Amino acid sequence: MIALLLALALATPMHVLAEKVEAQLEAWDVAGAAKALEELVHAHPGSAEAAYFRGRVLFEQGKYDEAISQLHELASQNVKLPGVSRELGAAYYKKGDYQKAAEYLKPAIQEDPKDGEAVQLLGLSYYLGGHPTDAIPYLERVDTWLPRANVDASYILGICYIQTKDYPKARKAFARMFDVPPDSAASYLFTARMLLRQEFQPIAEEYAQKAVTLDPKLPLTHFLLGELYLFKSKIPEAITEFQKELSLNPGHAATYYKLADAYSRVQKFDDAERLLQRSIWLDATSTGPYILMGKVLDKKGETELAVRALQRALAMDPNNPVTHHLLGQAYRELGRNEDAERELKIGGQLQQRQDQKE
Repeated sequence: MIALLLALALATPMHVLAEKVEAQLEAWDVAGAAKALEELVHAHPGSAEAAYFRGRVLFEQGKYDEAISQLHELASQNVKLPGVSRELGAAYYKKGDYQKAAEYLKPAIQEDPKDGEAVQLLGLSYYLGGHPTDAIPYLERVDTWLPRANVDASYILGICYIQTKDYPKARKAFARMFDVPPDSAASYLFTARMLLRQEFQPIAEEYAQKAVTLDPKLPLTHFLLGELYLFKSKIPEAITEFQKELSLNPGHAATYYKLADAYSRVQKFDDAERLLQRSIWLDATSTGPYILMGKVLDKKGETELAVRALQRALAMDPNNPVTHHLLGQAYRELGRNEDAERELKIGGQLQQRQDQKE
């Protein structure tokens, strides 16, 4: 029986077995692809196709080094098999070696100019390798974002435009991402948010102001302006914008929190406490308001209550060095020196780890 099955397998044409592996890979069935690969290898053990698909299965299994080694071995045999360069480029991309990825993806595109996956991965490799100008022509060619990249095309393209200071095109990319008209107030707001994230504060402010001009009642526009002014320590302006946001968007927890932050900076601690309580009532899942509440209550001399707020923040996020540090200071004020030393030590260790990662 075994001999008969083996004979049947050997009689199966290679292209049929290869198509079976390909079908399983396209269906994202890695286990099925591995099983189909075994059939191909048993039937045609020395074939270039078997080596190629072994590399692809290793890639899908997350074994990028092994996939690269297998594909390099195949390439060294001067076998003209389409897709080898593309798979090598994809494996290097997944490894985070973007220079090597680009090196193999460029010939893959020359091999097949319509290979959308190779085009998108080359654009991403340039972007992630710190070359947004080189990335743009390839990212502009991508109409449908394919799954291996695991990112959004419009977002990456928009960021490339920001980094090359082509803000109108960035706005169009983000408008497409959020499915809004490119000249709408919403498109300016979304672009302002992305600009702020990329630390382009002056342009972010300009775009947020444009959004307000186009639609003074658009939610979150005044909030963004308030964040910008708070960052610049322009506290009166920040307070004004946050108040405008609350008049339009009274259920937005983050605005109460940020307005409380602004009031705390001008030592209006009672106002800050009242706003923080509202923020927490609306959203009890965010640690920021609890941490700021701890600071505000400590400034008011209500250290026991400050400790409770900070303990709540710590229960939600035990790895925040700021919370440990503030809690240590509060314990010290209460004379709980042993607890204080423990929290200050943990806070210092966590901060050191964060600094090392940066």
